[in-house]
Amino acid sequence: MHVFSVVKLTRKLLLMLALCWSVPAVAETFRVEHADVRKVGNGHILNASISYPLTPRVLEALEHGVPITFFQEIQLINEIPVLGPLWQWNRKVWRTELVYELRFHQLSRQYVLTAVSTQKFQTFPTIEEALASMGRINALTLPPEILLKHNRLQLRLRSGLDLHALPTPMRPGALLSTKWQLTSPWTEAKWY
Repeated sequence: MHVFSVVKLTRKLLLMLALCWSVPAVAETFRVEHADVRKVGNGHILNASISYPLTPRVLEALEHGVPITFFQEIQLINEIPVLGPLWQWNRKVWRTELVYELRFHQLSRQYVLTAVSTQKFQTFPTIEEALASMGRINALTLPPEILLKHNRLQLRLRSGLDLHALPTPMRPGALLSTKWQLTSPWTEAKWY
């Protein structure tokens, strides 16, 4: 009986391994191409470039009138050495989020990009132009009071889709589908 259970277990493991290899590759995610912090006068500014490769599922939703909400999350982390350079405790001291809504206007055949916090919008003839515009962070001023208070800071950022902003019937499918999981990994900015 013992040999039978080992053979059965081996077959199950081989089947699980085969299933893992046969799963299609995960869609490409958003990428922070570069991010840098520069000193300008008495302050610091952030410049960054983010690329947004959208999956066919997201493009289809957009073309059918579903507004897609993007976020750009930016954090300043204070690095506190605990065991010298071997181990550090990271404490988030500042966070902001830039939120954009992208929608396709059927009548004008234009893409409308709205900055949610200001309600300012721009229109673009192609989705590539809209995504390129959203992917440029130019001269975002960082809070001087935080920068003066801490001397070992790290700035990191990421970008993704706000799946909770989708229409209610679409949310469960989007939350479970890899075709909607496009959030970039955290990227650390270089300081100049």
